[in-house]
Amino acid sequence: MDTVTVVRGEAELFERTAHLFASTTDLACAANALSAWVHANPHARALGRRPGVRMRKLFRLSALLDPHWGEHARLVASHGAHVRISAHEVNETIVFDGRVAILAGDQSHGPRGYSVITQPEVVHGISSLFEAAWRAGTELAVHEAGMDELRPFVPVVLDALNRGWTDETAARRLDMSLRTYRRRVAELMTALGASSRFQAGARARDLGLI
Repeated sequence: MDTVTVVRGEAELFERTAHLFASTTDLACAANALSAWVHANPHARALGRRPGVRMRKLFRLSALLDPHWGEHARLVASHGAHVRISAHEVNETIVFDGRVAILAGDQSHGPRGYSVITQPEVVHGISSLFEAAWRAGTELAVHEAGMDELRPFVPVVLDALNRGWTDETAARRLDMSLRTYRRRVAELMTALGASSRFQAGARARDLGLI
């Protein structure tokens, strides 16, 4: 039996993994963006309603800058999932009962590819990486306390950066003190995992925030 099977497109993946969602009792999921394939998977949605299932979801911090996805994360948590937020980029990964792992590929060459892995040593390695990221993550409630304050400023700060305004001009036009504006920019860069303002703008475009 193959230990790695590559499938193309969500329809084939959903069909091949239905039995995994039906039988798993421990699901670990990491998503770099909240538009991850698992969000649209009907089998995944049904799993959230099954009693006795341990679900952990690790989301990339920048994905939650969109208030709609923040609401989604809270909804997931209200259905019993343990949710944490990672400040670092994470690949879209699902691990079922520590026995089967799915890794999502890129979307640049036609239908997205997904690797379904059953080789125990490889699954163990993937699980170890997830556990390390999970331990380093921030609990959703703690994260939300700070993000609720930042989210309303995200569109206007991104617009100011995109226009190339100086800090002084941006602060004046946004009716903020210079110190507050610079603090918002720093918070936004941290949320986006960006080391420069240019990189912050690029990542915001990738996420569809601008």
